[in-house]
Amino acid sequence: MKPKQIVKIVVDVAMTLGMLFQMGYHLWGDTAHEWVGAGLFLLFLLHHILNWRWWTGLFKGKYTAVRILQTTINLLTLAAMLGLMVSGVILSSKVFAFLQIRGHMAFARRLHMAASYWGFLLMTAHLGLHWGMLLGMVRKTGKTKLPGKPASHLTALLGALIAAYGMTAMVNRNFVTYLFLQAEFVFLDFSESKMLFYLDYLAIMGTFIFLAHFAAKLLRKCKERKTL
Repeated sequence: MKPKQIVKIVVDVAMTLGMLFQMGYHLWGDTAHEWVGAGLFLLFLLHHILNWRWWTGLFKGKYTAVRILQTTINLLTLAAMLGLMVSGVILSSKVFAFLQIRGHMAFARRLHMAASYWGFLLMTAHLGLHWGMLLGMVRKTGKTKLPGKPASHLTALLGALIAAYGMTAMVNRNFVTYLFLQAEFVFLDFSESKMLFYLDYLAIMGTFIFLAHFAAKLLRKCKERKTL
């Protein structure tokens, strides 16, 4: 694997873990939340610098159903991350306090809420669209063979079970309420177990990795059938 490809993977993994950490900000405190958020901002910039060819090819080539899905999710993720950064700077009381930004706090809070929940789901879906490629890299690195049909079916079943648990966790944690700003504030349980919190959020990640991965797979199969 080329060094640049390794750096890309490290940056993407760090961004994903950072976003996961940020969703539990009430478990770690404002200071950690702001510094990790600033780190995510830098990783986000680095991610786009490393993937600058995607931008140059945006208006080139044919747009298949899979490419339309990927481009839509990429652009929506970009919008959510920009919303997070702008609102995060406005709300900052530590890292960016020196900017002395005043006003628009109510708007910034609502933007931060929506952008954080949408950003988390979209970033996870983005990961799901590249899941096959990531698995391929792991197999090449470990020189492992592709699993047979029984193993593939078992993996798909496990993914479906994780997705079902993730959907349940989304309902229990009022995700839809926060995604569509049906509440002014997020309900936070400061006494809850960190392990259980992140177990729920890992399952939610698994849900959208599963949905995005199999949506892309289904679109590719539909295209193959049309070409036959």
